[in-house]
Amino acid sequence: MSHPIHTVTHIDAGSHARCGLLSLPHGTIETPAFMPVGTNGTVKGIYHEKVEQMGYRLILGNTYHLYLRPGCDVLESFGGLHAFSSWKHNILTDSGGFQVFSLSKLRKIKDAGVTFQSHIDGSRHAFTPEKVVDIQTIIGSDIAMVLDVCTPPDIDYRAAQEAWRVTKLWAERSLIRRDENGEKFRGCLFGIVQGNFFKELRKESAETISAMDFPGIAIGGLSVGETPDRFSDFLAYTTEMVTPEKPRYVMGIGSPDYILDAVANGIDLFDCVLATRTARHGLLFSDDGPVNITKAIHEFSSEPVEPTCGCTACTQYSRGYIRHLFKAGEMLGPMLATEHNLMYLHTLMERIKNAIKNNSFSVFRKEYLARYYGEKKNV
Repeated sequence: MSHPIHTVTHIDAGSHARCGLLSLPHGTIETPAFMPVGTNGTVKGIYHEKVEQMGYRLILGNTYHLYLRPGCDVLESFGGLHAFSSWKHNILTDSGGFQVFSLSKLRKIKDAGVTFQSHIDGSRHAFTPEKVVDIQTIIGSDIAMVLDVCTPPDIDYRAAQEAWRVTKLWAERSLIRRDENGEKFRGCLFGIVQGNFFKELRKESAETISAMDFPGIAIGGLSVGETPDRFSDFLAYTTEMVTPEKPRYVMGIGSPDYILDAVANGIDLFDCVLATRTARHGLLFSDDGPVNITKAIHEFSSEPVEPTCGCTACTQYSRGYIRHLFKAGEMLGPMLATEHNLMYLHTLMERIKNAIKNNSFSVFRKEYLARYYGEKKNV
């Protein structure tokens, strides 16, 4: 049986928001926590050392991409991804299921597993739930995800029901392989709730996965193209069905408004490429909403992007200079923007945790969003 890995230390008096401590092989994480995405074993545009200095102790890698390149042989020869990438803290790896279903031009799902074509060279591969656990064992994942069937938001009930049936089957087999791998598997295997946008299936999936021997639960099938209201509705509904004793993880959310919604519903972990991807295009987070640094309004501005931010961009450079870097095609622009967005989110998480501990999260959320959605004078 899995040992408990998450201790809830405080629940906000006016919401389901909660603080906790997540015990992982490479150190304890304070929750709620945002995870920067390092798909290929690197967070794009920034040194691991800088990510560490910000205070991050958990980043995300991708099983699908790492399996294809550099490959398991290389990772195994280095003793796993921690040594290979010189990251000494925790790593969560997703199962690669989403990439199989979104990037592969040719894929076929059966009870045994999924066959797919590489998006790199078209070569054919197969993932079984057992193989995905084995790959993450080689990677040395501190949190590993089971292989599941990802579905778009517009499928019918029968298709969603079939996807959940296969996801359940794969979850059961993943647990068996985890136990077979014994001490070689040093991380924590999380189950994934599916059910698409059908509450009956969501309830069944949440209760079934919660009852299985997973130390943590991911809520899947959200942030896949549905409206914000639908996301919020199904997130709240599903979270109510997931056991509160285990850490809860929602994949693929990373904007301040979605993060606040997740925290309000008792979510402990989340990740998204949004912070780094938008940074490379000149879109920076601020308390007054996203700032498009490439716009002409910033050309003569000597102000920082966000006065309260402690990143290199905000403490050493002006909006006008950062805009110049983007306009000139200088790589320093996206690098500074990436650091800023990650620093901003880490600081936001600290503000959120303090609000929870002070039983003022609902007030903080309301005031933050009123300013964030207010007059976009900086955009």
